[in-house]
Amino acid sequence: MNSVLRWPTFLILWLAVIGLFERTQAEVSVTRSAHSLDWIRTKVPLNSASPVYSYQIINSYPHDPHAFTQGLIFNRGVLYESTGKRGKSTLRKVELETGKILQEYLLPSRFFGEGLTLWQDKLIQLTWQGRVGFVYDKKTFNPLYGFLYAMEGWGITHDNRHLIMSDGTSTLYFLNPENFQLIKSVKVYDNDIPIANLNELEYVKGEIYANIWLTDYIARISPKTGQVLGWINLKALLSKEAQTSSAGVLNGIAYDNKQDRLFVTGKYWPQLFEIKLIKR
Repeated sequence: MNSVLRWPTFLILWLAVIGLFERTQAEVSVTRSAHSLDWIRTKVPLNSASPVYSYQIINSYPHDPHAFTQGLIFNRGVLYESTGKRGKSTLRKVELETGKILQEYLLPSRFFGEGLTLWQDKLIQLTWQGRVGFVYDKKTFNPLYGFLYAMEGWGITHDNRHLIMSDGTSTLYFLNPENFQLIKSVKVYDNDIPIANLNELEYVKGEIYANIWLTDYIARISPKTGQVLGWINLKALLSKEAQTSSAGVLNGIAYDNKQDRLFVTGKYWPQLFEIKLIKR
């Protein structure tokens, strides 16, 4: 069950959550390892009949190579980014053209930042194993309140009615944006094959785009049925020349609905790309 916690009550319960997190961290790690084989089997169906899209790079922009990108959104000319790693997790406002950090909030060191979305001038950020989400004032980055959830936090977006959340499995969760109560859940399939590792999310033209963790693919998902409508293959998007020893997996999708621009990046990537999809 999800619950909204107002400040300062949230701070008091937050301490209890921290204690719970410390006690269950090992258990969560074991559970995640147990599921890893299933995740590997269901990355991307090799015999998928769904359309596959390639890409054309329209623009390339600088991106902080020290940013472990977990969530990414575009709003009114700037990017908002959530980064991960305990002790280094941040909420950021970033200038698109230069990659310059215009504003930044450092999360408490016990939390691992995850997905990010914008709802009515409030930034909503998930944490991974902390089972806690944070809501901020978009302009000041001041924390307003928090909310609890039972699953891990991975990606989050919205469809103008519901918050849509992933937890690394094949399930998407639709939440009430006012009280964070669960409305429904949808299983994601490509035909009859469940698609796990659903990570960073973005709502684009009536579809849910989802990074598939540890792959170069983005799934285009029907929010009504959970069926995969197509695959975006972003293999070799980051050139060998731009790759560094720390550059990680593809993760981070942002959409500019005013100018119909799609942006993607990855963990510790030195570049962020505007791309155009090309159907094979």
